[in-house]
Amino acid sequence: MDTNTPGGVLVFNIFSALAQFERDLIRERTMAGLTAARARGRKGGRPYKLSDKDVAMMRQLYDSRTVTVKEIAARFNVNRSTIYKAIGRAGKKEERDQASI
Repeated sequence: MDTNTPGGVLVFNIFSALAQFERDLIRERTMAGLTAARARGRKGGRPYKLSDKDVAMMRQLYDSRTVTVKEIAARFNVNRSTIYKAIGRAGKKEERDQASI
């Protein structure tokens, strides 16, 4: 395809418009599928490794300052970053619960 000629530019623009149209259709169908799945009670993403009970125990150990984060991680067989993420999520959840009261 020679894009130096007016005919080549026209064909190139038509193909790009069709590609963009197809991409928009795919996105629209994907979003509709995700919305339908959420309406059925499904949620995406990887499940959390730790239960709410585990997170509560971690939070208690972390707040007591008697055990290091490394020791907590070893006890629950997770990385240190997982501890911080779980504690952060639990804190945000508590804030939302307090705001709704």
